[in-house]
Amino acid sequence: MQTLAQLKSGKLTGVSRLTLSENLTVFPVEILSLADSLEILDLSNNQLKVLPEEIKQLHKLKIIFASNNLFEILPECLGQCENLEMIGFKANKIKQVPAPSLPARLRWLILTDNQITRLPDSLGERPRLQKLALAGNQLTELPANLAQLNNLELIRISANHLTQFPDQLLCLPKLAWLAFGGNPFSRIKSEVQSIPNVVYSSLTLHNLLGQGASGVISKAVWNIPTDDLPDEVAIKVFKGELTSDGYPEDELQACLKVGGHTNLIKSLAQINEKDCLALIMELIPEHYDNLGLPPDFDTCTRDTFKAGFTLSVEHISKIVEQMQSVFTHLHQKQVCHGDLYAHNTLFDQDANIIFGDFGAASMYHMLNENQQAQIQKIERRALNYFIEDLLSVCVEEDKPSNQYMLLTGLLDS
Repeated sequence: MQTLAQLKSGKLTGVSRLTLSENLTVFPVEILSLADSLEILDLSNNQLKVLPEEIKQLHKLKIIFASNNLFEILPECLGQCENLEMIGFKANKIKQVPAPSLPARLRWLILTDNQITRLPDSLGERPRLQKLALAGNQLTELPANLAQLNNLELIRISANHLTQFPDQLLCLPKLAWLAFGGNPFSRIKSEVQSIPNVVYSSLTLHNLLGQGASGVISKAVWNIPTDDLPDEVAIKVFKGELTSDGYPEDELQACLKVGGHTNLIKSLAQINEKDCLALIMELIPEHYDNLGLPPDFDTCTRDTFKAGFTLSVEHISKIVEQMQSVFTHLHQKQVCHGDLYAHNTLFDQDANIIFGDFGAASMYHMLNENQQAQIQKIERRALNYFIEDLLSVCVEEDKPSNQYMLLTGLLDS
């Protein structure tokens, strides 16, 4: 992270990325002196309410983050930034999104956790848009012309005030990752598996195992051992009332509805206290590792992998077969995972997988038959992208094989 003092002294001349977090209440005009180099501007965690019209002078600016500020209106001047592709204004107090605020080249828009009641029709006129995060707002409907967003691949509309499913999303040709739980139309209860309720004080937490948008996962042991549950477990403590994908309660209910499967993390118990919502899960063996890495600024919605990472076609086939079984199981339970990715998949040296992270999961038993079929089609597309991404790291000598050809054939089905 850089400092305002460095900026004012001229020490940051020529930087392509600038991050300032010093409880700023006014946009530092010295930022404009970086117009010939600045591509990424991060002003998150300040006290800003407005941006100056002069920001359009940042003609190389591609990405702007201003999460955790005090904006009530998405600044219209953003729409004048000729190369701006990514806007992230999460956790502000935004009530209005003016039509001119959305730049023509918009590819990625994050407005999670605001107070937006309505979106402009201009949103449906941004043909490059691939990723749209709107969870945790007050939307009662979406613009009808979102049906024109032929490049949209991921959308989060959970935890809003939608009274019916927005059908304009169902026929988008590239949409693959969709989360819509926590809306009035989706609150019809469904049967879920029963697991024990336990109290948080019955466990002692040890080392951190991982964390994501919806919670923190730690290793834990029971203070008093029980015959019914393993001595060592994993506990996922959900973060707050809202995550980037929706409400923690919806994630918990989706996990319980899905129930058990060989390739899913097993749920053992739950904690449902006033100040703590948590899921107790089977501890994953240490020899499992992440199959992929999350998307980056360039890939936007597609997984990335460690440099030099490869898989044999035999291992890819085995992984795909297991994920197809998971897919079938989820949709038999009428649950859309919403985040079917390699980075949410663990694997071992024998290509056995464990799939998890239900933060974006949505139950769809309340939808009509046609809507349900379209939801399954959307997630089938995510499965195809998953296969395609794995094939991109297949070892070269396996690509002429029949097995590789069979896998590529799945992408056309």
